[in-house]
Amino acid sequence: MQIGELNIQIPILLAPMAGVTDYPFRVLCKAQGAGVVYSEFVSAHGIIRENAKTWQMIKFTDFERPIGIQIFGDTPEVMSRAAKMVVDKFSPDILDINYGCPVPKVTKRGAGSAALKDLCLMDDITAAVVEAVPEIPVTVKMRAGWDSTSIVVPEVGQRLEAIGVKAIALHPRTTKQSYNGSADWSLIKQLKEATAVPVIGNGDIKTPDDVMHMFEQTNCDAVMVGRSALGNPWFFKEATALYKGKTVPQPPTIKERIRGCRQHFDHMIDWHGERTATNMMRKHFGWYIRGFAGAGNYRKALVSAPDSATMVSILNSIV
Repeated sequence: MQIGELNIQIPILLAPMAGVTDYPFRVLCKAQGAGVVYSEFVSAHGIIRENAKTWQMIKFTDFERPIGIQIFGDTPEVMSRAAKMVVDKFSPDILDINYGCPVPKVTKRGAGSAALKDLCLMDDITAAVVEAVPEIPVTVKMRAGWDSTSIVVPEVGQRLEAIGVKAIALHPRTTKQSYNGSADWSLIKQLKEATAVPVIGNGDIKTPDDVMHMFEQTNCDAVMVGRSALGNPWFFKEATALYKGKTVPQPPTIKERIRGCRQHFDHMIDWHGERTATNMMRKHFGWYIRGFAGAGNYRKALVSAPDSATMVSILNSIV
């Protein structure tokens, strides 16, 4: 798959997820075969203010390439300035615009999927970003519409293509659905049929088999994996093998899962510092530590553990 001049070898991508797809998690997924990884969505206002925490969210290493940095904002002026600052300072492979976040604290400010209620504003923001960073491909991740009465697919795809967007990722739920109900994959197929740019399908990918089903049912160019990768970066290794027609590796053993969790924790401490990493890792324990006898008790102990040393001791006691 080509996104602009960028050649993507494996069209199975890690979705941008707030509070999850930081450097420690991205490198684990990249090591398991993710074709592209994305940052958490980053506030354009935070970027132009040169907020230190915001800069930290954008930083990445060459090992992660190709990588996309996703930004969100509510005005063309702020978004274009932010896009140029990101590209000038960090040189990512892709600059992605978030038109998909359904969280009220984002949409109430006119950002995220709120743009789908005002397609003229969406056009202006997109055009401003495309013009600001002509040297790299600009892509979009979007929802199907604000609610069931305002589905904007495939119209919005044609508008984005005309502006110069090089790929579109579609999560075919509405803003009002949030993560409830089912993703309507038929909308991905409609978008693919209506546009010439690559279309990336997203939503309700629960198993590696679902990846292949989405390719088959929608004819999309790539599949973006989100929640199924939580606590399970091995998903990409399994899905990639299936995509290539190779033998799918066995799911990780309990011992391998704990080792991966420990590795993730080590990366977190190195990247964020011990105190922040300890707090941030608690939610990841909920995703890693499951599916085996006694997992619930271990999970409770890890989430309530007072410090990193106690957490490591509990992890070491599991196997």
